[in-house]
Amino acid sequence: MNKLLLFAVGFLLTGGLRAQSPYYDNFPFTDADSLRGALRPERTGYDVTFYDLEIELDMNREAIEAGQVRMEFRLLEAMEELQFDLFANMELHSVLLNGRTIEGIRREHNAVFVPLPNGLSVADHRIHQLEINYSGSPIKAQNAPWDGGFVWARDRRDRRWMGVACEGTGASLWWPNKDHLSDEPDSMRISVTVPERYFVASNGNLRETVELEDERKKRYDWLVSYPINNYNVSITVGHYVHFEDTYTSPNGEELAMDYYVLDYNEAKARKHFRQSPGVLEAFEHYFGPYPFWKDGFALIETPYLGMEHQSGIAYGNQYMRGYLGGMIPRGMDWDYIIVHETGHEYFGNSISVPDHAEMWIHESFTTYMEALYVEYHHGPEAAKGYLRMQRPYILNREPILGPLDVNFDDWQGSDHYYKGSWMLHSLRHAIGDDVRWWSLLRGFYTQHAMQTVDTEMAIDYFVQASEHTWVRPFFEQYLRHPALPVLELKSTNPRGRGLVSYRWVTQTEGFAMPISISVGGSNQRIQPNQEWQELGREEINEIEVPADRFLIKVRIVD
Repeated sequence: MNKLLLFAVGFLLTGGLRAQSPYYDNFPFTDADSLRGALRPERTGYDVTFYDLEIELDMNREAIEAGQVRMEFRLLEAMEELQFDLFANMELHSVLLNGRTIEGIRREHNAVFVPLPNGLSVADHRIHQLEINYSGSPIKAQNAPWDGGFVWARDRRDRRWMGVACEGTGASLWWPNKDHLSDEPDSMRISVTVPERYFVASNGNLRETVELEDERKKRYDWLVSYPINNYNVSITVGHYVHFEDTYTSPNGEELAMDYYVLDYNEAKARKHFRQSPGVLEAFEHYFGPYPFWKDGFALIETPYLGMEHQSGIAYGNQYMRGYLGGMIPRGMDWDYIIVHETGHEYFGNSISVPDHAEMWIHESFTTYMEALYVEYHHGPEAAKGYLRMQRPYILNREPILGPLDVNFDDWQGSDHYYKGSWMLHSLRHAIGDDVRWWSLLRGFYTQHAMQTVDTEMAIDYFVQASEHTWVRPFFEQYLRHPALPVLELKSTNPRGRGLVSYRWVTQTEGFAMPISISVGGSNQRIQPNQEWQELGREEINEIEVPADRFLIKVRIVD
């Protein structure tokens, strides 16, 4: 497989490689310490509670004719100025704070700094409103969703069709906001005006379709009822038809399922999307009910492959099995995009990370959920077969965890997908008790649902909940070091029966993951550490470590 194809397959579109993050561009600094400006006081000193985004699209000019964001926020600390983000190519018309026009605003690259009057107090816990008026032509994605921007396309009938993909590149490429993963609004309104022949699909629930005085235009008002991270906010505009389905939870509650597809694809979509309730069923079995119940579940056909846009998943897999027809075992007939992006509703959308460097929490868990979907519907052996298909894409060239506090988004491979998935699979078998494993996995999600979760919080949970001290160095090794743990074996008689010893060789002190081995056909469970331990008198060539359970290397030494 050529490098480009391997790269594309490895990233599998969602949360993978994007254009260079705007967080580097937002600050006119070059030294590493200054790049930490993504977390400067101008950002950390306030908390966004609500966005009201209203835009009018000029479909012919491929531009935002008029845009307005009303951002509600509360101060967390005394500040002289506040920062929000809007790409430099977008025109900023005015900024009002609590209804008053603000003077002295300055722009540096993609960042906008707003001076705050002395009257604003942290003590009164008041909700303030920043009104931002703007317009412009957002950058165009050249290869969405691997790069960010507006996606302008033509459908099969040569009609305009557009969507948005902006993870990594930043939501501020098309609307002004606090463009940092650490702060999510509690809810959001998205209102889009387009020529009347188009339909606008977005996140949450469509609350109203408004007929305007200008009969040539129509406005669509959507409301998101839950916290949402900025890159998940999206709109798609096209000649859509809408149809519905219902998922019934084991507890009897019904979830609304909405589908927005190009009109000529309705019959195909009605058949293909019948698999969606089974995806929700599998994930509810492992993690609990779909997180955004009040907003419903939706698939929206897009002119690019897909993205995990919250409660309005971007779908562009062309109604094919697997990943554009491949990437799943023979004999299976399920859509990778539906499974993977629905998994992100749990990890990525409900549980979100505060830093791009920690995308393993989004991607490792979601990639592992693909195997859980297979296990639920096809059984454990099929799941092991699916995991074997992931194995060749593990490169071990860089840590799964990126450098923190600079909004790192420069992954050179896909180990935060596949190696992370195998890390969790290995942890399951190191725990060695599936009842306990399922409890741990569900407990992690349940305890942290609707929160931003960093790496230390994740590690702390698994250490405390498992009650195993070896779990911390386990995560340290897999997350922070490219190299795999090496199980070294040696024998006093390499050609026959001899005294066999074993140990772990790792970059992490205290690594002591238990593993299962087969000795002459008999299963044993051992817990190596970094000192030699004796196994007993065995033939070393009869010792096997099950490759379908653990992501390690085995080395026989003299």
